[in-house]
Amino acid sequence: MSKLRRQLSANTSSVVEPKKLSDLKDKTGNLYESINIIARRANQINISIKEELHNKLEEFASHTDSLEEIHENKEQIEISRAYERMPNPALLATTEFLEDKIYYRKNEEDLFS
Repeated sequence: MSKLRRQLSANTSSVVEPKKLSDLKDKTGNLYESINIIARRANQINISIKEELHNKLEEFASHTDSLEEIHENKEQIEISRAYERMPNPALLATTEFLEDKIYYRKNEEDLFS
């Protein structure tokens, strides 16, 4: 498991727990803005996890077209199961947001000036 993934999932439960909407709103002053920040971070986490998983599974890839050579690889199955047990990226992003581990900034543009 990568250093990034261990760090992200170290203090995050894989069980969904209810969060107070007021806690999310208090961070930015706007609930929808907070949810947008969380969603964008969750997307970033998801992309990095997918890339990492594909890189690990690429080691086991067979580049032949023969069906007879397909066999079960226990290491590959264990890697897949480990990634399945990890917390959802949305849970990780929400935890990061509530613990102030996400840097975000508001783009202040005057549209009517």
